[in-house]
Amino acid sequence: MNVIKTDVLDVYIIEPKVFGDKRGYFFESWSKKKMEDAGLFYDFVQDNESYSTVKGTIRGLHFQNGEHSQAKLVRCVKGKVMDVAVDLRKGSPTYKKWVAVELSAENKRQLLIPRGFAHGFVTLTDEVEFLYKADNFYDFENEGSIRWNDPEIGVEWGIENPIVSEKDEKAPFFDDTKFVYFTYEVTK
Repeated sequence: MNVIKTDVLDVYIIEPKVFGDKRGYFFESWSKKKMEDAGLFYDFVQDNESYSTVKGTIRGLHFQNGEHSQAKLVRCVKGKVMDVAVDLRKGSPTYKKWVAVELSAENKRQLLIPRGFAHGFVTLTDEVEFLYKADNFYDFENEGSIRWNDPEIGVEWGIENPIVSEKDEKAPFFDDTKFVYFTYEVTK
């Protein structure tokens, strides 16, 4: 497993070691021991899956508030996406900065997103299956979102006319979002 730092603090690209032959391939998609050996400590408790039918679909930017905040390990198992994480941790050197990483069934990369981040993705192909591991249970009452095209965040989605849910289209802009501000804590 290769752990790659991104330009946004505490967000990592995880590249598994893939063993392939004429039959296909095998890889470990998650190893708590290998993650801890890399200094990353997560206890995932919930898996989620989404399916998007059409290229140009945006899902996000979503997060869970306060004590319900979730770290996520995400990957694309069919198709291709541009995955985005936005730092919402006040005091972080990368506060309000975002990172985008291409995740695909082909490259098998994963993105590790800590608590205190908004998350979203845009589909780069039709027929996308996307998996999420979360370290905290989903709580409807503490769900939050930021408008996908918020100018203050300025995510460059690379698409002019995305397909967006009504909920995401009506999400508040960053300055109007009602969320418990996350606080950056220095990790050792």
